[in-house]
This record gives sequence, C-alpha cells and structure tokens, in this order.
Amino acid sequence: MSTDTNDPHAPEDERAESRVASEDERAESRVAEERRTTEGPVYTVTGGDWDSVLGAVTDDHDERIVINMGPQHPSTHGVLRLVLELEGETVTQARSVIGYLHTGIEKNCEYRTWTQGVTFVTRCDYLSPLFTETAYCLGVEKLLGITAPRRATLGRVLLMEINRVASHLVALATGGMELGALTAMTAGFREREVALHLLEYLTGLRMNHAYIRPGGLAQDFPEDYREHVMYFVDWMDKYLPDYDKLLTGQPIWRQRMEGVGYLPVDGCLALGATGPILRSAGLPWDMRKTEPYCLYDEFEFEVPTATEADCFARYRLRVAEMHESLKIIRQCLDKLEPGPVMVGDKKVAWPAQLSLGSDGLGNSLEYVRKIMGQSMESLIHHFKLVTEGFKVPAGQVYSAVESPRGELGAHLVSDGGTRPMRVHLREPSFINLQTMPAMSEGGMIADVIAAVASIDPVMGGCDR
Repeated sequence: MSTDTNDPHAPEDERAESRVASEDERAESRVAEERRTTEGPVYTVTGGDWDSVLGAVTDDHDERIVINMGPQHPSTHGVLRLVLELEGETVTQARSVIGYLHTGIEKNCEYRTWTQGVTFVTRCDYLSPLFTETAYCLGVEKLLGITAPRRATLGRVLLMEINRVASHLVALATGGMELGALTAMTAGFREREVALHLLEYLTGLRMNHAYIRPGGLAQDFPEDYREHVMYFVDWMDKYLPDYDKLLTGQPIWRQRMEGVGYLPVDGCLALGATGPILRSAGLPWDMRKTEPYCLYDEFEFEVPTATEADCFARYRLRVAEMHESLKIIRQCLDKLEPGPVMVGDKKVAWPAQLSLGSDGLGNSLEYVRKIMGQSMESLIHHFKLVTEGFKVPAGQVYSAVESPRGELGAHLVSDGGTRPMRVHLREPSFINLQTMPAMSEGGMIADVIAAVASIDPVMGGCDR
C-alpha cells in the first residue's frame, strides 16, 4: 500500500522528498531537451535557466561553447563562415564553412568557347583578376603550341604587377579595418583607387577585365600609357612609406599581430600553403623566380622572406612585395617596344581592331567597313570565329602563375573541340584557407580575426 505524499498526515520527511521531486520536475520542464549532433549534445538555453542547465550538464561535459563567426564581410574577410569551439575566450577547435559565394565558373567555361572562358575565370579572384586571365591563357596557348608576342607578354607583366599592388593594398586596408586601424583602410583604398583608375585606362575596365586573351591582348595600350603608369608609380613612391609610419612601428598593431597566427614551414608544406604565408616561414618560393613565365627571368627583383611565420611577418612581406612590384613596373616601361599584341594566326586571333567611339568601345569603323563591304571571306571568318571559336588540339595542361595569394594554376583539358572539356583552377585562397585552424586553435578568439586577415582569402576564388 502506497502512501499519499500530499496527505497532511503523512510523515514530514516524505512530504519534503515530494517537494524536491516536484521542483526538479518543474525545472526539467523549463529546459529544452538536448539534441544529439555529431559534435555532441546541443542544449537550447533561454531566459533564466542557464544555471539549472549548466548544473545538470557540467557533471558530464566540459564548459565549452560553439559559436558561428560569419558569414559577413567584417572580420571574416568576405562571406566566410567560421565555426569556433570556445573554452572561455580560447579557441579549442576551428572549422571553415565555404560555398556562400559559389558561382559555378569552372563548369560554365565548358559551355563557352576558349576565348569566352576568359570572361568567366576573370571573375574568380575579383581582387586580382588579371592573374587568373594570364594563367588560363597561358594554358590555352600551350595547348595550341603558340606564344604571345613580346609586347603582349610584357604588357601582361605590367598589368599583373599593377594588380598585385592593388590586391596587397586591399589586404592591408581590410586587415587594418578588422583590427581597428581604420586609418589603414581609408589610406589603402585611396591608393587602390589610383591603381584601379590606371587599370581602367589601360584595359577599359576597373575589374573583371577580360583583357588578356589567348594569343595576346584584346588591344594595344593607349598612346600615352607611359605617363599614366609613371603617375601611379610616383604616387606609390610618395605614399607607400607612410604605411611603415602608420602601422609597422605602431605598438598596438604589433601587439595584435606579433606571435599570432604562427605556422612554421613544415606546417605550410603539409597544408599546401603558398604565397606570403609560405615566404613568411622562410621558404623563398615564388613562381616568378622558381619557375619563370612571361619573361620574368629578364627582370631584376627580390623575393622578400621572413622567419617569424606570424601575422606581422606576412604584413611586412606584402609591403615589401609592393616595393618590388614597382621595380618591375619601371623595368616594363623600359622593355616595352612597338609591336603586335596578338599572334598573327588569323584562325586563332580574336578580332581586336577596336576603337573608342561615341557609343563606347567597339570594332573600328574601318574594320567594319572592310568586312561588311569589301570582303565576304573576312565577314564569314569573323562570324565563325566569334560564334564557334577556334579548335584546340586534344590534351591537357597545367599552367601556373604567382598571384598575390600564392600559386594560381589552371588545369585545362581539351577533347579537340572549340570548347574546353574541363577547366579547374588551383586557387590559392581555397588551399590557404586550410591553414586557418592551425593558426587559430589554442589562441584567443580575437586572434582569429588577425589570422584570417593575414591569410587574405578571396571567397570568390575559394568558392568559384
């Protein structure tokens, strides 16, 4: 026979046990049940029930919390999501979640002609599009067995080095913004605007240029390009030293970056990291020196390195690399001589007789008059080359360049048709992002921001 614990005549100790049991039941009813995941149980805590839940779970689990950082532009350098497991303010586990900017660029290239593919790959790394264009076009030219004219090749070098400076300026500017140095952001974007104005003058567009084509360049530079390039070089010579005054010797900047995001050379090699990350660990690996392309073996420049392997070393390397790029730009101006900017084979050369008219950039009136009124063969050839494209011999090739973020490679496969069978890019942003957990785990949550900024990932190139 059971005793009714609500009976006022029941013993006092039984009534006390009943009150405790009912309070426990009410506490449990206020707490959401745990949800089992691959990472362990997840508890939903609301209102004032934190203490009761914590008391129930700390016996079995340590006091760790999982948070999402991103995807938003400030702090995560783009639409990057970081899943961080914290113990206090210490990061015990970090994972990257990508795909928020996926555009299917590589697959789209398989449905366009080889020349049209340039307009897609240039949109991958939108901070350094000219490098992707060059890597892609070098691969197409290798499959075709052709070489771009000397003026076109030197023009590519000139454009890439201007673009390298512009990209590094964004790395410094956004990294400064994310660490609270807002003056670095305003100064960095001021200089970048000068670089983009120059690229717009030379190619017709500020970004996503599609100016480098298989066989050479879309068109020659304007007649007074030297004056505009020297204006940019003089501007950078004037303002680049200010970054050392503003940041390099700044105690708060150094404290936020020195010893943070450490990744030694063996870790870089194990994870495939290249660019400033690898050179900051002491290995002078630069495709322009180790495996020269585009006549880089004719230029005199240094490959800056460091041994600290931290965020501050990567910052200093990017500043030093901008100085070296300015050296290369000056040498380009000395080496550039008059000549063609597209191969002479009319079966490959995209029609590039362009001029700037009242309605914008288009084929010159003389060229249109010729193909429309004088030569039926020219009109037919123009139509077939633009609509169908040229055939590329069957085979596969890998061509790589040194982008601001590291080794950027293009793996192209041709089945002998007018369209690529497969296009795959070895994007350094995607590869280098693997280093984020190694740099961040064991450090503070605030140091994750510095580590990601030092990697300088571009999510358009990472997701593609």
